[in-house]
Amino acid sequence: MPNHQSQTASFEKRLLLQSAIWPFVFVILILLVKLVEELLGSSFSQYGLMPKSISGLAGVLTYPFLHKDFSHMFSNAVPLLFLGTALFYFYRRASGMIFLQLFLISGIWLWFLAKEGSVHIGASGLVYGLTAFHVTSGFIKRNHRLLAFALLVLFLYGSLVWGVFPDFFPKRNISWEGHLTGMAAGVLLAWFHRRQGPERDKYSWEEEDEDKVEVEVENEDEIKDEIKIKIKNENEIKDEIKIKNENEIKNEIKIKNEIKIKNENENDLWGKTGKCSVCDSTSPGNEHEYSYKNTGNKNAGL
Repeated sequence: MPNHQSQTASFEKRLLLQSAIWPFVFVILILLVKLVEELLGSSFSQYGLMPKSISGLAGVLTYPFLHKDFSHMFSNAVPLLFLGTALFYFYRRASGMIFLQLFLISGIWLWFLAKEGSVHIGASGLVYGLTAFHVTSGFIKRNHRLLAFALLVLFLYGSLVWGVFPDFFPKRNISWEGHLTGMAAGVLLAWFHRRQGPERDKYSWEEEDEDKVEVEVENEDEIKDEIKIKIKNENEIKDEIKIKNENEIKNEIKIKNEIKIKNENENDLWGKTGKCSVCDSTSPGNEHEYSYKNTGNKNAGL
């Protein structure tokens, strides 16, 4: 048993490290972009997302990698690494697709909905999207591990909700539209992928109900089988009776036909006024002819 537990712990540790690979790569790309900006002494903000502008549409792919300064970058990088690792840990095969959909949907919605003439940079939209995704999934799927993580996310990042209300930060130039579209995309994707990842917990009373349903279904099937067998036996009995009646009818017809043929043969032999010549053999040559006539049940010699 201890050996099995150590193997499970080792597997979970290895899986956690593997889940952190792609979020870590994403954060490293963000850091590299910022380092290049600092080395060149310039800003790449002109490559950010510009709403309702065809030239700014390419910013859907670039704006999460651009940040105003290192403080802005690290405020997004840490939750990205944490929430992204959790996404790849819990959802595994579907995690890459979920992250890509969140990346594109939040950016496209921001391009359509944000104020024209503004420029949006930063990965905060992804942070809001991942936060909303984990919290929504935890309550939708009713899995104890996901729910516990959702509560942890609420405890750590629950205050992010104020970032969708610009009036709370009138002096800060924040992309509240990016926060809002990211959060909406996270909720939508949590519902869309509700059948992915850890399954919903089943409680003892639910298992009992399922067992009861299975027993009822089995009993219904047995009853149906018994009814089928009963109907089959009844049909067989009906067929036997039918065959027996047919044979009896055939035998009666056969007997009647035999009697009829016998009577016809007797009529042919005697006739209605039949005659028969009888030879007296007592004395050769002295033959006497006797005639008989049918008179009912008796033959009278004439």
